[in-house]
Amino acid sequence: MAPVLPPDDKHAGEDLEALIMGVLEDDKAEDILSIDLRGKSSVTDFMMIASGRSHRHVGAIADHVLRKLKESGAGKARAEGLETADWVLIDAGDVVLHIFRPEVRSFYNLERMWSVEPPQGADR
Repeated sequence: MAPVLPPDDKHAGEDLEALIMGVLEDDKAEDILSIDLRGKSSVTDFMMIASGRSHRHVGAIADHVLRKLKESGAGKARAEGLETADWVLIDAGDVVLHIFRPEVRSFYNLERMWSVEPPQGADR
């Protein structure tokens, strides 16, 4: 069972980011990147970006993240893009997660928009 996140904790963003990171790693997401936006954006504390190898892999990762968020008590996350699974966006409040197929990630290049170096292999 996923750990239950404490409500209104000043470290809620960090806890949520760690929970999502664990799911991404367990599900073999590739080129995982977490960008700390605290003090830079009022929208979210962390933006995470990861890649899946195929539509099916992207969809499975997204489903697992949503399930773990619900189990942890942070189940009010909204998801977009599950139908096609080219790019799934999960907005969990303190963390916004983008899961891409590699060629879609390369096309949109969010790392460049936020002036962050992509992880090795992300520009395949």
